[in-house]
This record gives sequence, structure tokens and C-alpha cells, in this order.
Amino acid sequence: QVQFVESGGDLVQPGGSLRLSCAASGSIFSLDEMGWYRQAPGKQRVLVARILSDSRISWYADSVKGRFTISRDNTKNTVNLQLNSLKPEDTAVYYCNRYPSLSNSWGQGTQVTVSS
Repeated sequence: QVQFVESGGDLVQPGGSLRLSCAASGSIFSLDEMGWYRQAPGKQRVLVARILSDSRISWYADSVKGRFTISRDNTKNTVNLQLNSLKPEDTAVYYCNRYPSLSNSWGQGTQVTVSS
């Protein structure tokens, strides 16, 4: 079974930065398109960034474009998300998964809270 374990979330002030990491297992990671998703309180989970298997192309939601950067290391089966210039509206639980997502492979996620 494919599994994802997210880490790196924290409480940070507006304007701050965080680096989230995701470790994947149970699949041929290097072949998978990967995504970072987030779920804010009371809202549905949404895709915020994705990256092709060879890292050549990435995509970002308009709400995070220019502030977040997705990257991956296929030698370590990890995908990362650098979060800069954080805003209170970025507060959410962040998850990684394939893109399109595997419904039975969601991890626990990692909490990002942006507050002064």
C-alpha cells in the first residue's frame, strides 16, 4: 500500500517561512506525479501544488503562486514544499499524495498555523 508521512508544520507569524517534507513508500515514487494539498478548518481539501515525476514542470494554485515552491528528490522518495511569505489564510493541515490523489493513501498531514 502506498503511504505518505508529512512533517515540518508549525506555528509561524505572518510573513514567515516553513519547509514541509513528505516521505513516500509503497510505490515506484520516481514515476508518480506528486501533489501537496491543504485543508483549512471547515473547508474541503484542495490541491495547492503539483510536480511531474522528473521535476520538469510544476503547477501552483493562484493563491500560493510566487510564495510556495514544490520540489522532489527521487533518490530519497521525498517531496517538499517551501512556504514563504505566509499569510493567516494559509493556515491548514497540509498533505501530500499522488496527483490525481489516491483516496486510500492520505496520511495524517502536518498542521501549519499562521498567526501573530
